[in-house]
Amino acid sequence: MTSSLRAGVRRGGIELRHFLRNGKELFGHLTNVVVALLVAAFLGDDVPGTRIPMTHLVLAGFAAYLLFQVGLINLPQTLVTEREEGALLRLRATPGGIPAYLVAKCLLVVVVAVGTLALLLAAGALLVDGPLPRGPGDWLTLLWVTTLGLLAVVPLGAAIGAVLPNPREALALIMLPTMGLLLTSGVVFPITMLPVAVQQVAAVFPLKWMAQGLRSALLPDSARTAEVAGSWELPLVALVLTAWAVFGFLLAVPLLRRAARRESGSRLSARRRRAERSGASAA
Repeated sequence: MTSSLRAGVRRGGIELRHFLRNGKELFGHLTNVVVALLVAAFLGDDVPGTRIPMTHLVLAGFAAYLLFQVGLINLPQTLVTEREEGALLRLRATPGGIPAYLVAKCLLVVVVAVGTLALLLAAGALLVDGPLPRGPGDWLTLLWVTTLGLLAVVPLGAAIGAVLPNPREALALIMLPTMGLLLTSGVVFPITMLPVAVQQVAAVFPLKWMAQGLRSALLPDSARTAEVAGSWELPLVALVLTAWAVFGFLLAVPLLRRAARRESGSRLSARRRRAERSGASAA
């Protein structure tokens, strides 16, 4: 296990350097931050029942969604693409390959997600008077909610990536449910504005609790009146995110191992032939 961890950290460092040299990927994450700032900048009202600017609530919500997006959209797409390129096939011949691969992806996603979050909060504070933690307790809350939130979504994203069919279908299959959660988890407007049944469905998934935890770190206590329970429910936030983290890890490793076992040279060659035929047909 220790050797797999060391190998995963080394691999994660290499992948991070490659990511930082990839202008297209960096631009994609920057675009997400710009979109969040533009949405927040055009909101002038206060949160109903409070004197908290809606801009602050939306920026806190988007902070959670960007973490969620990196784990649940970007990571599965990356895994599916690398599987199509034969990465999982090579892992079969590597001792401890799957755990090391998962550690590397977790490391990459954590660095990218934390960097995106820091950029959003700093740019929001400078450009649209966005919220920041007000004291050591709020900074600590921001830290543990971000950590638990990533632990909740990264393994789940890896599990999803292990079962998605191909890169072309992956985005379509992931985007619809994640956009649904974006609209129903209290990210872009107060969750209390939604029907009770919708609130209950959203409460099953981690995004709602990630957004609630980050609001507690970034918004003043008076904003609690816009929460379903009238409080931040931080112990429940920690419990739900921990449960998702455990579930995700229990699911991700066996699914990745299964995907690796099913890989073969003939399968890889067949996929490449289909892709070439599809490209030729499209041309």
